[in-house]
Amino acid sequence: MSITTRRKARDSVYKLVFEYLFTNKINQKLLETTYIVNLPKEDVEYTQTVYFGVIERFQDLKIYVEKYAEGFVFERIYKTDLAAILIATYEIIYMKDIPNNVAIAEAIELVKKYSTPKSGSFVNGVLSAINKDVSKG
Repeated sequence: MSITTRRKARDSVYKLVFEYLFTNKINQKLLETTYIVNLPKEDVEYTQTVYFGVIERFQDLKIYVEKYAEGFVFERIYKTDLAAILIATYEIIYMKDIPNNVAIAEAIELVKKYSTPKSGSFVNGVLSAINKDVSKG
């Protein structure tokens, strides 16, 4: 797994989760035809694990986000920010092979690319608080 292909896989899952936030439906066809093309097998597995994991654990992830996005109503958080937060929260809680600081840094990179100039600090704050809570055990 290279950093470049993992970043491409994370970008793909970001787009899928972003779409899910609007439709509340799994888009299996889009997953198979668009986002996993030209990815190595392990990055296809990563994409599928995270996409389906975020959907499966959506309510649990929502609880974390609501707890640490102080002053923000879950439904009113920019979807571009929320998609990155959900992915990184899933990685922090459920994917022990991904260092938490990497999950946070990659989420910040996604919002720098797709969201507002202030989104990076917002996402960093929420994810750092989640990470601190989860790391306490």
